[in-house]
Amino acid sequence: PPRRNRRRTRTAGRRGGLNVSRRFIQVDVFGESPFLGNPLAVVLDADGIDDVAMAKIARWTNLSETTFVLSPSSDAADYRVRIWTPYGELPFAGHPTLGTCWAWRSNGGVSKQPAATVQECGAGLITVRSDGDRLAFAAPPLLRSGPVDPHLVADVIDAMGVEPSEVEDSQWVDNGPGWMALLLRSADAVRGAHPHRVPTEHGFAGVVGLVGPEPSGAAADVEVRAFFPKDGMPAEDPVTGSLNASLGQWLIGSGRLAAPYVASQGSALGHAGRVYVSQDAEGQVWVAGTSRALIEGTIAV
Repeated sequence: PPRRNRRRTRTAGRRGGLNVSRRFIQVDVFGESPFLGNPLAVVLDADGIDDVAMAKIARWTNLSETTFVLSPSSDAADYRVRIWTPYGELPFAGHPTLGTCWAWRSNGGVSKQPAATVQECGAGLITVRSDGDRLAFAAPPLLRSGPVDPHLVADVIDAMGVEPSEVEDSQWVDNGPGWMALLLRSADAVRGAHPHRVPTEHGFAGVVGLVGPEPSGAAADVEVRAFFPKDGMPAEDPVTGSLNASLGQWLIGSGRLAAPYVASQGSALGHAGRVYVSQDAEGQVWVAGTSRALIEGTIAV
């Protein structure tokens, strides 16, 4: 092009114009079939994208998470990922871990180890391995566990619209987001919950998981729901890897469930998520799910 046009293009780039194309994939994670899981936007080749641009892109995709794949800073890692919501950055999240690894592998990523991929993120190094035709991530250690203050439990029960008689137990299951969980007596009780406000007793962040057992012979072993605050009200996540990871550590560790088991999530939103939870001989809990690319192309950043 004429010299004048080239200068105009460079100027537009310095002002934030769209001047670099990068690979972009929208992945459906944990879905029993396409369009029924949790969507994730993945930007590959993301070196050079600054924080302001990442935040802007995450707000624009308007998905629960958008990830950016960068060169690793650790020799032990295969790639580094930054995980953004429309409201800020997360150190770790489950469905972004599986969806990002699947997108990276499917677009030419080759792991240093033959049997596992090592992801570097804000929470450290996360191992992802093949689990048949799925991927599984190693559940990270809990940052907080143990019993919950009874006053907070009562506040959460009321806020979630759950009958107190349906509550079997409660527990801190926080692996980063701040999860507090209620174990209900049945999957029907989980599906019947009607959250109507964000619980705030004792400064709680309002990040709540509900879990309850399905009857014998059902397609899944438990039903799970996950809630977080959004605009002052509880919002529900379709399928949540981090919550299922911490629930698995609690439920298997306490003997309430035997590994492996299958969790169903998202039915209240018209989704059909399936999360496969297992435990290896060393006691490590693994969380697996299906990932599918539903949109592929480029994004100009």
